[in-house]
Amino acid sequence: MGMGSKAVQSQDRWAFGFLLAFLAAIYISPGEWIPGLERWRPALLTSAAATGLMLLGRMGRREPLWVDGQRGVLLITFCGLVFASLGWSLYPDATRFAAVELLKWVLVYLTLVNLVTSERRLHWVCLALVVGSIVTSHGVIAWHNAGVDMVEGYRARWIGVYADPNRMAMSVGIIVPLAVAFFVRKQSPWLLRLACGVAAAMAITAMVFSYSRGGFLGLVTAAATWVLLERRLARTLVVVAAAGAMLVLSPESFWTRTRSVSTYEADASAMSRVQAWTVASRVSLEHPLLGVGAGTFPYAWRLYGPQESRAYAAHNIFLQVISDLGFVGLGLFLAFIGSALGPLWTLARDRERGWLARAIAAAVVGHLVSCLFAGFLVAVHFYVLFGIAACAERLARASQPAPAEGTSGLTPVTPPSREDPSVWGAANTASGHISGQQR
Repeated sequence: MGMGSKAVQSQDRWAFGFLLAFLAAIYISPGEWIPGLERWRPALLTSAAATGLMLLGRMGRREPLWVDGQRGVLLITFCGLVFASLGWSLYPDATRFAAVELLKWVLVYLTLVNLVTSERRLHWVCLALVVGSIVTSHGVIAWHNAGVDMVEGYRARWIGVYADPNRMAMSVGIIVPLAVAFFVRKQSPWLLRLACGVAAAMAITAMVFSYSRGGFLGLVTAAATWVLLERRLARTLVVVAAAGAMLVLSPESFWTRTRSVSTYEADASAMSRVQAWTVASRVSLEHPLLGVGAGTFPYAWRLYGPQESRAYAAHNIFLQVISDLGFVGLGLFLAFIGSALGPLWTLARDRERGWLARAIAAAVVGHLVSCLFAGFLVAVHFYVLFGIAACAERLARASQPAPAEGTSGLTPVTPPSREDPSVWGAANTASGHISGQQR
């Protein structure tokens, strides 16, 4: 092996290491609470390092950047529309901020699909999120127990983006199906199973303390989806046991607020969502094609919302897209979601190799349900989750053992026949990488 090849492999490993650090950092938020780190912006620094080293590695191998086929093209086109909306935006500064944020997460998505080249790496990516979430959940639980800075006097939150209880709940909710999947898998080392069990329990506890109804509905949907896809009694019993524990241990005030969904007219928080959805509908009627510019919903409220109330977020990611980018933007957004979720759903039917795909599918479905009540168009968790879904689908379609660690050909090929167990066994090993030839 030549020195150049070794250098490329080293770059690839470092890039993947920085990617894992970034995924953990989006939950740990070290710059928010560790003195001296704020100015270094750890999440931005690690993501930029991962993307830069990934690009250098591909140039060193003289390979083009893999954009994830039609799915990636849809996401890039959607990002392009966000930038183009600067031309008709109600408030260009807000649109410029949203466009730059989305561009960062699109680059993270592309970094994921170019670096996650084996099932082992996919496992590490999921586990980075799970382990990182423990810090977030601990922060929320600690603040709740200490009564620190509670929203409305009783809703727990944490720091940074997790200062919004709804956003915190839907973000930590992503990891619950992933953690449970590793926890119930017999092949997982017992220490790993223990850590994942703790992470799932802490995440659910943090969600309860947030009193987020949208987060709770997303969690219930994710659990139901996982049970339906697994179709195994033991898995169902795990969910039933967790639901029973949640029913017994959650405070009565949590269930009281959750049941208030049926009497939303008397709930100020619920009515603010109704008002926001009404505003989004009015905007879409006047600007149906391209909306009023990405990130401008609070400013559109001043024109289309009740003047006596303050401006709210759209509280629904799909209505936000319609308001900001019109039905053109919504079409691109839904096509991207469908192109990731559809193949993932098919992969989940594989009884042996689809165990993680089923968990990812459950996380995606649960998160989309939460997005109906508190979606954020430029939230990094959304694009990371869909990037993981894309990686899982493409890895499952690999038919050959991959090149040595550090190479990254990424073209999916037709799966081999089920009658050839040796090929499937090789693909399921820790070093089973995607083929190095581009289609």
